[in-house]
Amino acid sequence: MGATQSLITEYGRTPVVMSVRSMHAVLREEATRGDALPPDTFSEPAIAARLKAALERSSRPSLRTVFNLTGTILHTNMGRALMPEAAVAAVINAMTRPCNLEYDLDSGARGDRDALVETLLCELTGAEAATVVNNNAAAVFLALNTLGLRREVVVSRGELVEIGGAFRVPDIMARAGCRLKEVGTTNRTHLKDFAEAISAKTALLLKVHTSNYAIQGFTAAVAEPALAELAHEHDLPVMVDLGSGTLVDLEQFGLPKEPTPQESLRHGVDIVTFSGDKLLGGPQAGIIVGRKDLIARIKKKPLKRALRVDKMTYAALESVLRLYRDPERLTQALPTLRLLTRPQAEIERTANALLPAVQRMLADKASVALKPCHSQIGSGSLPVDTLPSLCIVITPTVKGKGEGTALKKIEQAFRNLPVPVIGRIAEGAFLLDMRCLEEDRVGEFVGQLEQFRL
Repeated sequence: MGATQSLITEYGRTPVVMSVRSMHAVLREEATRGDALPPDTFSEPAIAARLKAALERSSRPSLRTVFNLTGTILHTNMGRALMPEAAVAAVINAMTRPCNLEYDLDSGARGDRDALVETLLCELTGAEAATVVNNNAAAVFLALNTLGLRREVVVSRGELVEIGGAFRVPDIMARAGCRLKEVGTTNRTHLKDFAEAISAKTALLLKVHTSNYAIQGFTAAVAEPALAELAHEHDLPVMVDLGSGTLVDLEQFGLPKEPTPQESLRHGVDIVTFSGDKLLGGPQAGIIVGRKDLIARIKKKPLKRALRVDKMTYAALESVLRLYRDPERLTQALPTLRLLTRPQAEIERTANALLPAVQRMLADKASVALKPCHSQIGSGSLPVDTLPSLCIVITPTVKGKGEGTALKKIEQAFRNLPVPVIGRIAEGAFLLDMRCLEEDRVGEFVGQLEQFRL
């Protein structure tokens, strides 16, 4: 068969042979069951088409590009922060050529891989030293295991948070070998609560930024300067876990306030941990900055090697950090900030460019219209704050009993496109939030709609 030969050229002989055998087994089973098969099932074109479809499915990568139109910008399930072009180029360079990952070019001796980014991190945060591990949970775990092993760590009851995947601060502390000593109440903790909890068994004081929820009303929390002063009076370190982490004042971009490592260090905090892949806009990483002697202790832990990051992460992280040296152009150079600060007029242009194509595609199956909505930042960042946006609202024409089924079919049909489109179902409609669809990808979106099948 000429068609089969062309498939061998495209996919390789072994994959084609395996697919043929698999297809024959399926056809044999269908025939044995007595299934009614189409008349042309065993024709050469039908077999070739079926074989090609099977090969396309099997050769498709598991990790695929999608359109994130959920309205959540830093979506954990969709990879969180998008990398800037400079980071992509740096990663490709690190992947395809030898590099000085642990080689000191000045001395010609073995080097420290953290040195690739430590100078930049210290410059940007004001820290004495820095180190990097594979995510912020690992950063918190490693710091606690180093500084609080078999001793007490004092933390406010209102800051014993749970992040995604049922990962809880008390559990991290227990696994790190620390003894949790919680003080205060869920909504109010005072400095005297920390003071009364300090004893000879105390290793450090811990403050956790409640980045993924907010308590409002009758509340009280201990400010970092006061907590640091108390800790230092007792010759104890104080550690702050910022969670998301950002290196700039987000208010200057019209976004809600979020604490920065710089502020914590100026307040006298000794160790600060934060993520590289959330508000920072970089690759997945856990960053630890602070006092030089404490960072040195953390880096000497054997566990540090198990949690270290590879050359691609360092390459991407360094490139992203360098962008922060030029804050005036950060909103254009860094995709995360670009999406967070995207003008409403631009979102509206994108929506209007896409609307007619979606309306034509679903003409007799659903009503399609534009509606104001709100996007969320995501990944536990600024949980109560939303950003104005615009969405395409798709409402099935079927009403009553079959409405839910029709809605799910529409949602699935968008997911089945060559580049899956991921939206969200809410209030009886399928919503496509336009904030994360940038104008240069509208053509790609529209071009694949001809393959939309309900």
